[in-house]
Amino acid sequence: MVELQDIFRQYAAPYRATHMLTEVQLKAINAVISCRTAALGAHVDQCDECGFEKISYNSCRNRHCPKCQSFAKEVWIDRQKQNLINCRYFHVVFTVPADLRPVFLQNQETMYGLLFKAASQTLLELCADDKYLGAKPGVTIILHTWGQNLSYHPHLHCIVTGGGLADLGAWKDSRKKFFLPIRVLSKKFRGKLLRFMQRENLRFHGQLSYLNGPGRFGRLLRKLYGMDWVVYCKPPFGDAQKVIDYLGRYTHRVAISNSRLIDMGGGFVTFKWRDYSDGNKQKTMRIAAEEFIRRFLNLLFIIANSLFF
Repeated sequence: MVELQDIFRQYAAPYRATHMLTEVQLKAINAVISCRTAALGAHVDQCDECGFEKISYNSCRNRHCPKCQSFAKEVWIDRQKQNLINCRYFHVVFTVPADLRPVFLQNQETMYGLLFKAASQTLLELCADDKYLGAKPGVTIILHTWGQNLSYHPHLHCIVTGGGLADLGAWKDSRKKFFLPIRVLSKKFRGKLLRFMQRENLRFHGQLSYLNGPGRFGRLLRKLYGMDWVVYCKPPFGDAQKVIDYLGRYTHRVAISNSRLIDMGGGFVTFKWRDYSDGNKQKTMRIAAEEFIRRFLNLLFIIANSLFF
């Protein structure tokens, strides 16, 4: 079975020799390569009844290591149980057009903050409207920055309570099979994010240097205003426990798990991925190991984050 550790052991050294890497990227490479090896030391587990001892190598516990997220996920799930109430929950996903992704990539910290701000205000303001709910819901927002093929694809997964606190703290349920109209969500989110961007001093370089020219950035914003942005809402979860399990998968998911890796060799890596634009079909992709490492490391600025309201 091929693991990310195997790929890094064989191909990371030449990649490091020819690329400028950040401290986070270097730390992730070293951690994955050393995980559960003698390089990180070991510990002894002993049976209380028979005294049998087992020596195990220590884990790296790096956020981006596929081997280390299972235990962290369970700890997180147990801690979050107290934050959920027994009600229905809806899953809302906010995405941005492909034309906007390069702007995100060059202004990550700023743009991720604006993305959270635009999505949260959109949900809270629409839910406050008596036409839709007339109450303040509970919202958990999780940022992901990658697609199944390791391409850069920033988007937000939002888990929203099917109801909220109305006047005087009374709970008010939403309609069972309906949360918020998608078209209204999309337009309001689009308007907020683009308006927030106008107020920021964003920096552009390389392929985006042309946006520094007079009126260029404004033309890009007008083009984005004319597009339909993809926002969708999935049916409500069955119960609160399913919400916790689902969130655990998303908050502790790495860019690619070892189970999706198929083969490596000859300077190439082959892995499984799902093409959501083609009926959610599972496909395989074979790319150069250098490109695989580039894509993986490109996603390490922030893989996931969360906000609670």
